[in-house]
Amino acid sequence: MSASPPPAAAASDHLSAPEPDALKLSGPTPSQSRFQVDLVSECGAETALASESSPPEYSAEPLRDAASGGEEAKGRFRVVNFAASSPDAAPADSAQNGDTVMSDGSLHSSTGGQQHHHYDTHTNTYYLRTFGHNTIDAVPNIDFYRQTAAPLGEKLIRPTLSELHDELDKVRHTHGLRNGFVLNLITMSRGDVHHLFISTAYSCIIVIMATVVTTITGCSTSAIATNGFVRGGGAYYLISRSLGPEFGGSIGLIFAFANAVAVAMYVVGFAETVVELLINFDALMLDQINDVRIIGTITVILLLGISVAGMEWEAKAQIFLLFILVTAIFNYFIGTFIPVESKEKFGFFSYDASILADNFGPDFRGQTFFSVFSIFFPAATGILAGANISGDLADPQMAIPKGTLLAILITGLVYMGVAISAGACIVRDATGMESNVTLSGLNCTDAACKFGYDFTSCRPVGGGKSACKFGLHNDFQVMSVVSGFGPLITAGIFSATLSSALASLVSAPKVFQALCKDNIYPGIAVFGKGYGKNNEPLRGYLLTFGIALAFIVIAELNVIAPIISNFFLASYALINFSVFHASLANSPGWRPSFKYYNMWVSLAGAILCCVVMFIINWWAALLTNVIVLSLYIYVSYKKPDVNWGSSTQALTYHQALTHSLQLCGVADHIKTYRPQCLVMTGAPNSRPALLHLVHAFTKNVGLMLCGHVRVSSRRPNFKELNSDMLRYQRWLLNNSSKAFYTPVVAEDLRQGTQYLLQAAGLGRLRPNTLVLGFKNDWRIGDIKEVETYINLIDAFDFQYGVVILRLREGLDISHIQGQDDSSAMKDVVVSVDMSKDSDGDSSRPSSKATSVQNSPARSPTVPLNVADQRLLDASQQFQQKQGKGTIDVWWLFDDGGLTLLIPYLIANKKKWKDCKIRVFIGGKINRIDHDRRAMATLLSKFRIDFSDITVLGDINTKPKSEGLTEFAQMIEQYKLREDDMEQEAAEKLKSEEPWRITDNELELYKAKSNRQIRLNELLKEHSSTANLIVMSMPLARKGAVSSALYMAWLDTLSKDLPPILLVRGNHQSVLTFYS
Repeated sequence: MSASPPPAAAASDHLSAPEPDALKLSGPTPSQSRFQVDLVSECGAETALASESSPPEYSAEPLRDAASGGEEAKGRFRVVNFAASSPDAAPADSAQNGDTVMSDGSLHSSTGGQQHHHYDTHTNTYYLRTFGHNTIDAVPNIDFYRQTAAPLGEKLIRPTLSELHDELDKVRHTHGLRNGFVLNLITMSRGDVHHLFISTAYSCIIVIMATVVTTITGCSTSAIATNGFVRGGGAYYLISRSLGPEFGGSIGLIFAFANAVAVAMYVVGFAETVVELLINFDALMLDQINDVRIIGTITVILLLGISVAGMEWEAKAQIFLLFILVTAIFNYFIGTFIPVESKEKFGFFSYDASILADNFGPDFRGQTFFSVFSIFFPAATGILAGANISGDLADPQMAIPKGTLLAILITGLVYMGVAISAGACIVRDATGMESNVTLSGLNCTDAACKFGYDFTSCRPVGGGKSACKFGLHNDFQVMSVVSGFGPLITAGIFSATLSSALASLVSAPKVFQALCKDNIYPGIAVFGKGYGKNNEPLRGYLLTFGIALAFIVIAELNVIAPIISNFFLASYALINFSVFHASLANSPGWRPSFKYYNMWVSLAGAILCCVVMFIINWWAALLTNVIVLSLYIYVSYKKPDVNWGSSTQALTYHQALTHSLQLCGVADHIKTYRPQCLVMTGAPNSRPALLHLVHAFTKNVGLMLCGHVRVSSRRPNFKELNSDMLRYQRWLLNNSSKAFYTPVVAEDLRQGTQYLLQAAGLGRLRPNTLVLGFKNDWRIGDIKEVETYINLIDAFDFQYGVVILRLREGLDISHIQGQDDSSAMKDVVVSVDMSKDSDGDSSRPSSKATSVQNSPARSPTVPLNVADQRLLDASQQFQQKQGKGTIDVWWLFDDGGLTLLIPYLIANKKKWKDCKIRVFIGGKINRIDHDRRAMATLLSKFRIDFSDITVLGDINTKPKSEGLTEFAQMIEQYKLREDDMEQEAAEKLKSEEPWRITDNELELYKAKSNRQIRLNELLKEHSSTANLIVMSMPLARKGAVSSALYMAWLDTLSKDLPPILLVRGNHQSVLTFYS
């Protein structure tokens, strides 16, 4: 049998169907006052008693007792029936109000359709009631979280927000090259050519490998150097402006140090050559090692004098040294074409194919291919010499690419030519004695045999050293033997080493000066001070001199070279990676005028540099990586206040955009749900307690937006708005709050909030929960503000959850800061330095200090009153570590699990880890044990730890008279009192002041009002000592409950309690027990 609602209700319910008059139920009809909301009043005591006495078994005419009182909520347990039903089954009819409903078709069909129903204590009418009381809101139930049908073939679905909150009658529808630049590169790109003579073929391979690495790096350097104006600092400047201060700061320090040590390496190379001459003339001063140290010290002092004299003197010196070096190189190649009989005993026979063939294969003699490569590669580490003095170049964007690539080409050809020419005209071993002329009849197979020389006695036995002192393998001065004029080769060696040392001595202070200016590391700025018209870093020169002198004392070239090579290679690797990174970020700002580069080739170059590092010396490579990583971590932790528009920023944006778009293509899933909160903080520092508590459960979990509605009827000052946006966002970052500041200008709070609800966020990174602070002053302020405040809960219409935080002391401390939250915020909150940074290339302001602290006060000389001091202390309570205590969760109504998820997330934070979760649920006296076990089962399935579950069976007990009296006094001034005035006057007043409470409304929701009073009593009884209370927030149906009454409910429920969160999700599941 189906019951029809009263006519008014039937008209308002678009789902209802007309029924014959004979089927209409007789029963008490609500009084039809002129402010009657077309709803049926909640059941009285008589009906409750009648329901209590009804048996669990049902007759053929179920739910007959519905006629005498409120019944089950249609949709409270909406049934999705998976069984076949008759196509002509009549629809269920119902009439609903904000808290009660009349329905008889929720579970039964009134027709002959084939349906199967199983009735027990979980499905009869009495036990479907919330706490045994007629209300649509449903208690937490495990079946709400199932993904498939229940064992009985039906799936229970919790009531939706629309069923609980919508109005009943709402219809739903669906420079040119500078002198000395190329010269520096050429002179620096010299090496120990002697080590190339292991094999002509292998020598060419080694040269080609080194050239490939340097060419890729040169192209990458050119690309970065032509992507904007290049200042002084060389490799450091290029890397830091491309990859950011973290990589730039770490590599800049070791690159400057490497150049300083390179001075020692080249000076030691020069000193060793001089010592060899002293040995030849038997003119050693002390011994070989100490003579190297003495000569090296004198040399570095002379080089320091040239450097300090200025770049003009350094350039002139480089030109002179270059002339000597080029002359020496030509002297060597000319000498290879001039056969001299007196030189044959030393192994030189001019060009011959048999000599080339004999030298073509490998003969390592205690070395390996990679060990020879590691010794030779430092010769290729000078490609950044010009870039290091970029600040002294007239046009670095033109000079760096041309000079670098030209230097690599020339030095590569020179090295290849020397390797091939030496292998084609000089044998590996020679005695240097005329008596080694071959005798007829003896077995001689070497290439020198046909020239009448037998050097077979020079062959080493067992891979050891040769007994002879001449030839490619044994004579370090073999190029002097070959050349047309031997002393000129020695002069060339002197010029190469001195030129390289001078270039490094100039580069290191320049790079270090740029590093000091950026203030990346504390305590080194003193070395960045410049002197003279060219801003020469004299202190940097002295520091470099000291480092070089210390390493000259080592006096071992083979010990210094691997470390230097690894430091340079680390720089090369990062330069190559910078080009790859910038290309990958695809930033519009990456527009190098040098086009001959490729991002994947640059990546391969970076990887190749790392491989070569370990080939040269594995322990030096590990040491280099550890140093770079340590410096990177330090700079990252220090977070230097600079903004250079690095590719790291560009790639971060690119990845964020890409991932945001990818998220939009993926449907929401319960397992990936995160609370993303729009927190109405106003100015972020005006309600710190609200900010800190929400941050506790959104940090590293979900999105947090600090919404600020700036009320203004005038045209907004957008310049000021943007300035404030920057200031407050910086404030959030400086206070380690992972949130976004989102202001909006509107005519009132409700309009601004609706703007934020609709437009805040991006794609899937949008808020799903609105967080408000409780309006403590609602009874003393303008009642219109209460109407606006209650209307903020329109967030339910946008499928948002709603959370309200209440503290006894209040939340807003803006008056303590001397800042009016509703003003145009002319007070400076964060001191922002709008000037450029030290480089003058910053695109954003750099805040150097903040004037608002975590606990601001109006003035250190003006003491706060007691109330303000308590408010200030309370505002900081969630920043402190919470001691042992509890988080009490009053999960009275199933909202999808948000009421349970938020305390779980809070309890997992470090500051709250000593707090245990206690769960309170509503239930019935005769089912307390069952309800406790059911909730324990549900929580265990959700994998949520709890310390206790309390079932409250006395929620519907009549509250104490004191509470009733206090509630009556609270709402007295907001009553309409329509019976004391004419109907027309009453209707006009109600339309003008919709927050007024009508007598009919008060009577209709009397039971619900009493429930809020009773719940406050229970809260004081059970949770008065809790650290935090999280409770299901009551809902009020739109158009049925006035703002004043609803505000009274919230006030009554949450007053005189510890910090309390009133939570109501959007009734979509946010918890699941499925994997």
